[in-house]
Parts: sequence; structure tokens; C-alpha cells
Amino acid sequence: MQIHSIPETGFLRLSQIIGDKKSQIAPIIPVGRTTWLMGVKNGDYPQPIKLSPRTVAWRVEDIRQLIEDLDV
Repeated sequence: MQIHSIPETGFLRLSQIIGDKKSQIAPIIPVGRTTWLMGVKNGDYPQPIKLSPRTVAWRVEDIRQLIEDLDV
């Protein structure tokens, strides 16, 4: 699996956050797609930013904060 570091700023796509076995991307937060999307809907995970009509991503700062909150 490809392990990537989280950049300081910018955006992450869903496959970069929860991983993608097909593309061999290791997860940052190891949950399934449905679990992630339900967590976003329930407010447990950060809301995405719409970059274009068919593209959403999450701010790196929000994901870093979520990781810190989950480690506590």
C-alpha cells in the first residue's frame, strides 16, 4: 500500500482519507465509505467543500483536527 503524508494545507479527496484498495492508497482514517458519509451527515466528521459540480473534497485542516480529536 502507498502511504502518503498529509500536506499542511489544501484539500483531500475521499479516497485519500478512507483509502482505496484498488489504487493501493492506505487510509488516514480507516472507516468504510458508508460509515464516513453517514458520519458527515450526522456531524461526526467534517463537511466537504464543493470544488466543482461533481467534485468535493475536505480541507486538510479539518482532517488534521478530526485526527487530533479522535486520538484524545
